Amino acid sequence: MANVAVYNMEGKEVGTLELNDAVFGVKVNEHLVHMAVLQQLANNRQGTQKAKTRSEVRGGGRKPWRQKETGHARQGSTRAPQWTHGGVVFAPVPRDYSFKLNKKEKRAALKSALTSRVSENKFIVLDELKLEEIKTKKFVQVLNNLKVEKALVVLNDMDVNVIQSASNLPTVKTAQTNELNVFDVLKYDTVVVTKDAVKTIEEVYA
Repeated sequence: MANVAVYNMEGKEVGTLELNDAVFGVKVNEHLVHMAVLQQLANNRQGTQKAKTRSEVRGGGRKPWRQKETGHARQGSTRAPQWTHGGVVFAPVPRDYSFKLNKKEKRAALKSALTSRVSENKFIVLDELKLEEIKTKKFVQVLNNLKVEKALVVLNDMDVNVIQSASNLPTVKTAQTNELNVFDVLKYDTVVVTKDAVKTIEEVYA
């Protein structure tokens, strides 16, 4: 089992924590990780884009000139794709881009992502993360103590003071253990997790 250092909010090491290999020490499956990221991005797409085909554009019902003896190429409508204000060839229509991964694949992908963060020493465990008030400056100070800039901060429960303090920081995202996903784990340079959150993750995914 991997051992990681546990830090306090001042950035000082206050102990170690043994991580469960069933969650943080699995064989990394890059294909499943890739599919999990694709699924999340695809599921987030609205799919509401729409352009009109030649049959949907208004006008163009009359033949613009006779078929022969004009010197022009033959045309049947001014709403054909080669005309200005004409329809679009193979125009996009509203569609659903989402697809499904089964539960086993999602769990394996998340475990792989967490394992990669641990192996790259980009997984920081805090003994606790508590703020007495909503203060972005104090939250930034905690990150500076940990020497972290772009981070996913995982909390065990909904701590309003911490969440609101981090909400104005574009390089930081807070999430609870039930919101954890592969895309966020990989998007941010470092994963900062409270000790309680690690235990919850192990209980759910081990």
